[in-house]
Amino acid sequence: MATEAQWLGLRAALAIGLAASITRLICLTLGLGDIPAAYGVVVGVLVVRPDFCRWPALIYPVLLVIAGVAMAVGLSVRMMFPDAPQVWWFGLVGVVMQLLAVALPAKLALLTNVVAAAGVLPLLDLSASWADWGHQMEAIAMGLAIGTALQWGLTPSGYGAPAPPSGPEGEDLPLPERYRLAFTSWSFWRKLVLAAFALAIGVGLGTQTPKYLYFGVVLLLNDSIGATLARVRDRMVGVSLGVLMPLLVFNSIGLNSVGVALAMGGTAALVAALNLGPYLRTALISSGVAFAGYGPLVAWYIPNRWIDYLIGSGLALVSGILLFPHSSLSRYRRLLEVSDNDSHEQLRRLYPAAREEAAWLGQRLPPVD
Repeated sequence: MATEAQWLGLRAALAIGLAASITRLICLTLGLGDIPAAYGVVVGVLVVRPDFCRWPALIYPVLLVIAGVAMAVGLSVRMMFPDAPQVWWFGLVGVVMQLLAVALPAKLALLTNVVAAAGVLPLLDLSASWADWGHQMEAIAMGLAIGTALQWGLTPSGYGAPAPPSGPEGEDLPLPERYRLAFTSWSFWRKLVLAAFALAIGVGLGTQTPKYLYFGVVLLLNDSIGATLARVRDRMVGVSLGVLMPLLVFNSIGLNSVGVALAMGGTAALVAALNLGPYLRTALISSGVAFAGYGPLVAWYIPNRWIDYLIGSGLALVSGILLFPHSSLSRYRRLLEVSDNDSHEQLRRLYPAAREEAAWLGQRLPPVD
């Protein structure tokens, strides 16, 4: 017999499937194009919270502004250097996005991956223009509106409380201090270097879709400092769940609004049925990028993306083990378990750097007593 959590998950799956289908249908009806429609669908399904809590109202305009600025930077780099190779564009924009993400306040740390992904999206389409940028922004706004409206309309009685806050407590450090701490953090340098060279590594390894190796590396490192092995395991499970439904649905009935609804809603329903709620967001992203197409849906189109994303996750794991595996945040958490004067003094010294790392991850961090 299904538990209450599973019923809630299936209700969220209905909202997710409807959000995907309606967003794609409206975007295509308005003539925005397939690629903007895919962006709108991914945003529309991710904005639906499976616990039906309400996002802070400020998150909507802020997300639009941040995504728009990041995409504009990526498009500007491509247009300023039209003859440069794609790996050079990715390297430069990847580094710029990591630097911009440091400026985000702790309350917006959950948008770090939005910055990292949005910045390189214009680099995937070699014919992208400012008109396309405008269409993509319209589609993203459409996805936000439709996903939010469907969540509100399908929220069960007794649910719909504000989402719990994310990020560490207290005031943010001044911006110059945050950049100083970032540039003295080996974990940040690890992210910066891999963001610069991830696509080149994928090309060098001969992967079929190296951009997904880039996403696997960068998005995972943005989510993990220290315990990378657990993050890689979670990401691999989520990505694997996310490719199943698109692989079955799109190879059966094709890529259309009904198929998109079945793929996205089916992914959410599968995750709910298996009681794997923590993997839902990764699974939905994986399902979404399976049809955010820059090529035809051929037999190995989706599996290649899955394989390359997993290779990227593996590269993130190797870098986390071999390159500066220790962090201020992990040391701070270990010292919290010790209650002597020496550890208290070390906690005070570590707190600014640990708080900044916690802010990058959107994690809560107790201050020093």
